[in-house]
Parts: sequence; C-alpha cells; structure tokens
Amino acid sequence: MALEVGIVGLPGSGKTTLFEALTHAPASAGVGMAPIPDERLDAIARVVRAKKVTPAAIRVVDVQGTGPQLLGNLRQVDALLVVLDGFSGTRVPADDLETLRLELLVADRDHVERRLERVEKQAKSGDPVLRREVEELRRLLAHLEGGGTLAEWPGDLPPELEPLTTKSLIALENGRDGIDLKLESELAELPPEEAAAFREGSSSALGEVVRRLFGELDLIVFFTASEKETRAWTLRRGGTALDAAATVHSDIARGFIRCEVIRWDDLVEAGSHTEAARRGLQRLEGKTYEVQDGDVLNVRFNV
Repeated sequence: MALEVGIVGLPGSGKTTLFEALTHAPASAGVGMAPIPDERLDAIARVVRAKKVTPAAIRVVDVQGTGPQLLGNLRQVDALLVVLDGFSGTRVPADDLETLRLELLVADRDHVERRLERVEKQAKSGDPVLRREVEELRRLLAHLEGGGTLAEWPGDLPPELEPLTTKSLIALENGRDGIDLKLESELAELPPEEAAAFREGSSSALGEVVRRLFGELDLIVFFTASEKETRAWTLRRGGTALDAAATVHSDIARGFIRCEVIRWDDLVEAGSHTEAARRGLQRLEGKTYEVQDGDVLNVRFNV
C-alpha cells in the first residue's frame, strides 16, 4: 500500500496548487499519485534489464475546504501536509497554522461525540465491552472539551477513532520563505531535465515533501528486482523482512520462507544476481531480519 498524505489549508493558501504540482492530476480529481524519484531504482533496473520500472509513490488526498466533516476524509492518511499562505502579505503563517490545529481538534472532538452517541445506543444491549467503551469515550470527550488533544491522552485510544491530531503534521509555507507553488505548478508542465535546470539545484516541491515525510515518518526504501518488473517500496525504519513481504503482497507474507538480500550498490557493481551470489554478496535472512534502506529483496514463499 502506498504512503498516503492529506493536504489541508485555509482558502487561498495554495493547497490545490500543491496537489496539482505533486500529482499532475486535475484539482477535481481530489486524489492522485506522486511518484518518488530515486536514482537507485533506475540503476537496478538497468542491471536486471527490467521491462517495467515502478517507483515508490505517495497517494495524495486533497479535500476542498476544512470543517469536521471534510477533514474526516483524512482519518486514514499517514500524515497531513498543511499549506500556509506566505505570499499574499495578508496572512500570518504561524497564526494560520494554529487555526488549522484548532480545526483538527474540533474535528476530533466531533468525531468522538458521534461515536459516543452510536456506542451508547448499542450498549443498551448490555454488552460489557460496549459499556467499557462508552465510559472510555466519555472520559476522552471530557479531556477534549478541557482543551486537550488525543495526542496527549495518556492511555490507549480505541482503534476505531483514527484521530487527526495524532498524525504527523508537516507545515509547508507557500511563498518566498518556503516553496513557490505557483512556480512549481508551471515547472510541473516541463520535462524533468528542463525543470531541474531551471531550479539550479534547489529542491522541487515533491523533493521537499518527500524529504520532510521520510524524516517525520522515519521511512526507508527497499527494492524488488526482476526482469519482469523492478520496483521501489517504502517501509518504516525498523521494519522486518516479513513487514516488507506484507508491503508487497499479503500472500507473500503469509507464505514467507526465506528472503534473499543484497545491497543495491553491490548488485549494480556485480552486474547481475548470479555474479553477486558468486561473490558472496547475497545472503538469506529470516522473518525477523531488519530491512535496511537500499536493500534489494527477493522473498521465497509458498502459499
């Protein structure tokens, strides 16, 4: 499953422009994919003569506005990108960020209220599990109405809540002191080589978003490589070979036997999997192996 982020921002902040620059999709789409550029992927693909090359990608969701109901569409994303107006001269980005934090807090409070109403009705059946959840939701609601956030709640949260205020939040200022999204939108129409030359070494909007996301979510990239398809995947740092297998396909994880592992640069330098194995650069690992950034994996499995 692709990394998923939601874009939020006050009207006129440029969030839809960011969505279009990242995904090359029309604003009306609301959801688009932003491929993550990685020079390592192309080098691996050349070695294995891959017929298809698939980069890792970010699934980007843009909601038209704020408010509890619209923000609720972002409960399953991995992180939130907050776009702040730093170009018009009529806004204070830090103040807008606090306004949006408050919007998220209100959305979470309303979400807890609605769930409490539903569970209270269901708990009339006498189910002790539902009764316990009612008591927990009442305590949560009191905490929120007292000005706290779900991120500050000392205990475990009901998994059904999927709160917004516990998600990683990355603020992007649209303007001179951040990212010029108007320029990025124009450069998105150019071939990558021309756009890179125009930037003169500065990061693109996608590059900046990827850098911030990888740091905030502590992500790494691993690869699968064959002649049929060579592909990049994202994984949380500390993830195991079994986690990586599940990222590729649940059936592969279910039938996991062993995992062949080789460093991407070792594979490129050796010129083939066969030569890498002959040199002793490839090894077998089990389910608990901690995948490293740049690993090329081939999972042996049997379903």
